[in-house]
Amino acid sequence: MTRARPWMMAPLLGLLAGLGGGLVALPVAAQEEATVTEAPAGPPALSPRPRPRPPEIGGDVLTDEAGLPVAAPAPVEPDAGAAANPDPVDPASVAAPPEETAAARIPRDPTKGAVTNLPIPRYVSLKGGEGNARRGPGLTHRIDWVFTTAGMPLRITAEHENWRRVEDAEGMGGWVHYSLLSGVRSVLVTVDMAEFYTRPDAKSGVQFQAETGVIGRLLECEPDWCRVNVQGEKGWVLKTSLWGVDPGEVVQ
Repeated sequence: MTRARPWMMAPLLGLLAGLGGGLVALPVAAQEEATVTEAPAGPPALSPRPRPRPPEIGGDVLTDEAGLPVAAPAPVEPDAGAAANPDPVDPASVAAPPEETAAARIPRDPTKGAVTNLPIPRYVSLKGGEGNARRGPGLTHRIDWVFTTAGMPLRITAEHENWRRVEDAEGMGGWVHYSLLSGVRSVLVTVDMAEFYTRPDAKSGVQFQAETGVIGRLLECEPDWCRVNVQGEKGWVLKTSLWGVDPGEVVQ
């Protein structure tokens, strides 16, 4: 803004005096025009509080709304787990494993076979004239023993799928395929000379005798006596003279 100089006021006063000495009041706007010269046009005034400048790409320093520098945000490292598994699976969408049945939670009875649920141990006989006893339940296992007597009694001590672990009167044996075994009961004479009676009574008449190693078919048993068929001859013999039946076992 430019103020009026003193030398500019004299002509103006003279002009007013020549008009008859009367003073004419100029409007306020006229006074301002006489005393104020409009400043040249310029750029519009800015707000005293500048707006925050958006950050620029290229490593420039970031500032806040007051124009003060601020620290750049730390770079976010990629998650190694997310990179390895870009499509995480929603646990809710995964099918839950079937609930454990009550039967599965009940511990297995060690006196029952895992496959047949028959008593363990139990007695069977060799079906044919030869049976390979292997070290494990499978054809890939080596043969440790070979049974060569048809009808000989064997005792099953374990089960696994189609295989049965068996042993003979001397405790020798291994794993045998179930197809080589028979449920027909037989016994082995274990004394030098066993006597077979007509009735389960030592005072009854002796029917015949059999030496150790003789195999007979088991017909029936009472707690202390068994009736056995040996090559067509039938008689009662003390259970303590036999292998292939448990003490106190009753067979009908």
